[in-house]
Amino acid sequence: MNSFVNIIVLVFLSLFATLDQACNQIDQETLLSLNFSASNPPLNWSFSTDCCFWEGIKCDSKARVTHLWLPYRGLSGSIYPFIGNLTHLCHLNLSHNHLSGPLAINSFSLVIHLETLDLSYNSFSGQFLSSFFQLAENLITLNVSHNMFSGSIPSFTSWNNKSLSSLKILDFSYNDFSGQLPPGLGNCSKLQTFRAGFNYLSGSIPDDISAATSLQEISLPGNQLSGAISDGVGNLTSLSMLDLQSNKFSGLIPQDIGKLTNLKSLQLHTNSLSGFLPQSLMNCTNLITLNLRINNFRGDLSAYNFSTLHNLHTIDLGNNNFTGSFPLTLTSCKALIAIRLSRNKIVGQISPEILALESLSYLSITNNNFSNITGAIRILMGCKNLRMLLLCKNFFHEAIPDENQRAISSYAFQNLLVLGIGDCEIKGQIPTWLARLKKLQVLDLGSNQITGSIPGWLGNMPNLFYIDLPYNSISGEFPKEFCGLRALALQEVKNRADGSQLQLPLFVPKTKIALYNQQYNKLFSLPPAIYLRNNSLNGSIPIEIGNLKFLHVLDLSLNNFSGEIPDQISQLTNLEGLDLSENNLHGEIPLSIIDLHFLSSFSVANNDLQGQIPSGGQFLTFPSSSFEGNPRLCGDIVQRQSSCYFIHPTTDELASPNESSNNELRNGIIAGVVFGFIIGSVSGMLYPLHRLKLWQTLCAWIERKGQ
Repeated sequence: MNSFVNIIVLVFLSLFATLDQACNQIDQETLLSLNFSASNPPLNWSFSTDCCFWEGIKCDSKARVTHLWLPYRGLSGSIYPFIGNLTHLCHLNLSHNHLSGPLAINSFSLVIHLETLDLSYNSFSGQFLSSFFQLAENLITLNVSHNMFSGSIPSFTSWNNKSLSSLKILDFSYNDFSGQLPPGLGNCSKLQTFRAGFNYLSGSIPDDISAATSLQEISLPGNQLSGAISDGVGNLTSLSMLDLQSNKFSGLIPQDIGKLTNLKSLQLHTNSLSGFLPQSLMNCTNLITLNLRINNFRGDLSAYNFSTLHNLHTIDLGNNNFTGSFPLTLTSCKALIAIRLSRNKIVGQISPEILALESLSYLSITNNNFSNITGAIRILMGCKNLRMLLLCKNFFHEAIPDENQRAISSYAFQNLLVLGIGDCEIKGQIPTWLARLKKLQVLDLGSNQITGSIPGWLGNMPNLFYIDLPYNSISGEFPKEFCGLRALALQEVKNRADGSQLQLPLFVPKTKIALYNQQYNKLFSLPPAIYLRNNSLNGSIPIEIGNLKFLHVLDLSLNNFSGEIPDQISQLTNLEGLDLSENNLHGEIPLSIIDLHFLSSFSVANNDLQGQIPSGGQFLTFPSSSFEGNPRLCGDIVQRQSSCYFIHPTTDELASPNESSNNELRNGIIAGVVFGFIIGSVSGMLYPLHRLKLWQTLCAWIERKGQ
């Protein structure tokens, strides 16, 4: 019993001894001096409590602050210069906040203890001083990514040797660093991760990087690095990721790349690499992602044996000079989810062996020379998980298969979200089997030789929000059923849009409205659009078009539409691009269109419109070419005002496209008309004069008098 009491007493004495170890006063005052504030809820930092119990703070046995750990807290302000007084700080993590200003951590007693420094995702600026690295002795992790640091990355040869031997993670990515990659990285014997992507770095990769044999990740995308990829990369046998995309590298892939048997991701796309793929690449049996898009590689794809890459999920060989046929050895890679072979010189047909890829979700073979579209559709409909199918610029001058050919199963493409068969010059009508694709969101049949009318059932597809049918020979009227497209009319459908990341980005070429090629990594980021440009559509634009409240782009140009521009277009409050040019539209431009505040591209050129061009709003930004070819339009933008009043060509009555609220002006014009007729009758000159010119002269005179 006595021993039990003694234990209790010792516990309480120990507890009181611990409580007596209050937070170091200097540390507490330093923390309160830091010039930042937190968003709700505020930090629980106060002089009245022990700082060792504050949020984000940890202390050692001597009540000295060792951890300042406040990521994702909405912090703003700066940390300079007082943080240097936290001389026992080992771990500093202020990532994902809104902190700014320079980083001047020069205190030896602070830096010498730092093991973790994570300031990523803030707005720190200025240069990263080399003196920091000369002082650091215990640094393991340094992450300053996603800031605004500038200048050069300090040379690794000037770093403290103890720090070089302890470093495991270095991340300089997403800043404004410039200059060359500094030498000395090979001295970092324990370095596992080196990232410096999306800066302004130039020059080549220092050769001594091949001595950093513990490296597992090299990530340098989005710079201006050049030269060849060193053969020494084969020494980095622990490497699992090599990302050198979007630079200016040239030359060959190193022949010893096959030594990297732990490599899972090889991303060399968007460079100037050339030559054949080294056969040793097939020894990288752990590869999950292989992306070599946009280079100058060549060779017969069907001659490569991809079957060893049994872990491969994504392969992108697009935009190269590969020849041959579809590589059937890829069908042995059972884990494949995404294949892109677009923009090469591949010929032949789609083989039924592709059905072995049961997980295939993304297939793009655009811009090659495949043939037999009926066979391709019949085979690919068996890929039950296919969501993205891009076949554009193939199957030239063939006929698009329809149900009467019994080539399409009623269960085909039930998971398909995107179907692209554009720029093929294929013949026929819009196939009826499309009506079964209830999940389809994007349809591209543009630049073909499709005839007939737009079927009304296309407007009943529940998820369709992007329709691309330009440059065909489609006739008939704009189907009113289009105005009921649920994905363009209902908020609830829009909210259900799939926001997941695509396995490979989707590229949409430039149009008259979208002036630049766009890359989309998520399907729901694609602007909802209806492109019907350059067909033979006629009739009026239905007033029901105002139902499509989530439409971003409407292109009806180069058709035979007639009638007036419906005022209901002003209900398309998300509209960014509207092109009604090259039609037979007449009447006025509805004044309400100025309420389309997101409208950045607009044209009604070459119609038969009349009256005052609306002023204000986005109309102040459109060029005069948006209105050319309508001689009876007037306004400052076309430098015509007097033509706003004229004799109607059929009724011979005074026509005022925009009735003025100023009765005096109106009466003055009418009086001028009567006066003109009297003078003309007396002089015998009325009929030789063109009536429109007479009215323009009179209106100009009245305007001058009004001034």
